[in-house]
Amino acid sequence: MPDRHTSAARARRKLLDSVMNPDATPTPDSTGERVQVLLPLPLREAYDYLSPADQPVHPGDVVRVPLGRRQVVGVVWDRVSASDAEAVPAGRLKSVLARCDVPPFTAVQRRFIDWVADYTMAPRGAVLRMALSVPAGLEPPRPITAYRLAANAPPAKLTAARRKVLTELANGLARPLSELARAAGVSTSVVKGLCAAGLVESVPLPPSRPFALPGHDRAGPDLSADQTVAAATLTAQQDDGFVVTILDGVTGSGKTEVYFEAIAAALGRGRQILVLLPEIALSAQWLDRFAQRFGAAPAVWHSELTAAQRRETWRAVAHGAARVVVGARSALFLPFAELGLIVVDEEHDSAFKQEDGVIYHARDMAVVRAQLGAFPIVLVSATPSLESVVNCNAGRYGHLHLPDRHGGAVLPEISLIDLRRHKPPRLEGIGPGWLSPPLRQAVTETIAAGEQTMLFLNRRGYAPLTLCRACGHRLQCPRCTAWLVEHRLAGSLQCHHCGHRAALPETCPACQAAGTLAACGPGVERLAEEAAILFPQARMAVMASDTITGPSAATALLAAVAAREIDVLIGTQIVAKGHHFPYLTLVGVVDADLGLFGGDLRAAERTYQLLHQVAGRAGRAAHAGRVLMQTVEPEHPVMQALASGERDRFLDVEAQTRAAAALPPFGRLAALILSDPDADRVDAACRALARAAPRVDGIAVFGPAPAPLAVLRGRHRRRFLIKAPRGVRPQPFVRQWLAAVKLPSQTRLQIDIDPYSFL
Repeated sequence: MPDRHTSAARARRKLLDSVMNPDATPTPDSTGERVQVLLPLPLREAYDYLSPADQPVHPGDVVRVPLGRRQVVGVVWDRVSASDAEAVPAGRLKSVLARCDVPPFTAVQRRFIDWVADYTMAPRGAVLRMALSVPAGLEPPRPITAYRLAANAPPAKLTAARRKVLTELANGLARPLSELARAAGVSTSVVKGLCAAGLVESVPLPPSRPFALPGHDRAGPDLSADQTVAAATLTAQQDDGFVVTILDGVTGSGKTEVYFEAIAAALGRGRQILVLLPEIALSAQWLDRFAQRFGAAPAVWHSELTAAQRRETWRAVAHGAARVVVGARSALFLPFAELGLIVVDEEHDSAFKQEDGVIYHARDMAVVRAQLGAFPIVLVSATPSLESVVNCNAGRYGHLHLPDRHGGAVLPEISLIDLRRHKPPRLEGIGPGWLSPPLRQAVTETIAAGEQTMLFLNRRGYAPLTLCRACGHRLQCPRCTAWLVEHRLAGSLQCHHCGHRAALPETCPACQAAGTLAACGPGVERLAEEAAILFPQARMAVMASDTITGPSAATALLAAVAAREIDVLIGTQIVAKGHHFPYLTLVGVVDADLGLFGGDLRAAERTYQLLHQVAGRAGRAAHAGRVLMQTVEPEHPVMQALASGERDRFLDVEAQTRAAAALPPFGRLAALILSDPDADRVDAACRALARAAPRVDGIAVFGPAPAPLAVLRGRHRRRFLIKAPRGVRPQPFVRQWLAAVKLPSQTRLQIDIDPYSFL
């Protein structure tokens, strides 16, 4: 796409570059075509270079270019127009050094990066960096060296070890060194000795295909009537270009099997498929189901991959060798060669919102990616977001509904336990209890029946607060406005925002009293301690993000639950991520009110979605399930909607409340977050910014105000909130506003379009 900056700006940039890099030698050969190269750096502009005359480069090519005294990788974004070409003499431009051995970025990929940068107000180079996140992937893989019998081998005396190697090679096939040595039962030096003697020769082998091809024509399981209709609709859409469909079904209705049919149809048409999951590290059951359905595992993309796995996967996606990719939100920026379908599973999940660096919502950007690529996208959830529901009601999205659980299973009965009437008894030697008598009784009955229980509390650690009983001092993070959380299993106090860790002190830091520090409130570790006392014969496990250290640990724990080696599973929100346990019949929600309050405009919606998903883990097979939710406010609309199963009524009320206040999705929000190590400096910057705010009818600016997390990682934080009507884009307003103020270099500014977090 043409660079939006003026010729004068480009000239100033080139002059600055020449001043900052005096030792850079201008390219003497000025006969090449001028091209713009976007670098994966926090830059908004592309830089001008010359295309080598002997190896011309074209838009989309990944290239190496000089930048000062170093070489960097970038992407040829466009050719320089004739008018811009006059701004800088050709003799001052540097030449592209080489083209990398990877497929070029398609026009759609480049348009997508431009669109994301424009919408999020992030530098284009920062968005490109997410797509070029694996520098090693730009290098071709090393050829594999194999060994075979030499054609004209000289006569030689053979040891027993050498005979074993020659016997293994008698079939004429070339074998890699380690494989051959292992098969012959000898050391690799024996093979190398045969090669030196001329009896064996080495030959290069092409790298093997990293991912097997999924079988699109393999028969899937039998579908119900509703599933069949939904699958047929999604399959037919594969030739309809861009279309967004909400696949909405109750928990356990078989939504995954339905969109597997859409994946099979896309594979049959030679397209690549991307499936986005909110917690890819916990998707072991999903991966098993995929492999059973298609006869091969998909490519996986998440932060736990090794460097070699990332390199292999990135190149396979770029070359089209990885036909199906399942990944976290960052997988959206992989350089797909032939992307033709996106599925966003659990589309309501807030984990799709990226809060650092380039701030974006993967679900919304996935819709844009599908629109630019002119292919369908499926948004899947048992509790669709209000944004998606409103789009369905307006006719912008299609809607498919699965009202019943698959295989005859029924939805669990949800009951509310009023904690004002059923107070949990104290536990001798520990203190307050957190499980009410009705919930204790239900767990006892479930264990006696040989079935499984899940206790849900969305709070990690042992206790969220530690205070001194003598003076009231609370242990706080030294770098954040947050309490330190006790993690008794790890033997430390931790900040869940910056990662600070400290040992639990023996005396109060404020009054120096000994033995007065007390853990207040429950976390899952404290809940496990109580459950172990109440149900001593039960086999228990805790499932939280700090006890599950990676995909392998998650897979092992989920396998233990599936094998009925666990009687009581105690966990945070990661237990709600679509897991299927046939013998799990009781779900106990310890604090259903947690998350309902705190000023978040989506608090009610998020709480409903989370608790509905947690409840959906119960009774997913032949055994009926039940859900008990402990609450101090059973009359709250969220609790009533959960107990009655009236999801649509709850969403209608929530929509009316938001519409009356012109809040999303009926209005637009944008946030500016300023932070600085110095509180006075960030306050001064906020005052200057407040004075410069444009006056525009219909757009309101709130703030500055200290963020709820007023200090984070040692930086003082202040927030502005911009509120605009639904049809007004806040980006031009923000650009005009920021252009009028120069912030101190130490003051960091984050722009969050469509904020989800208000901390």
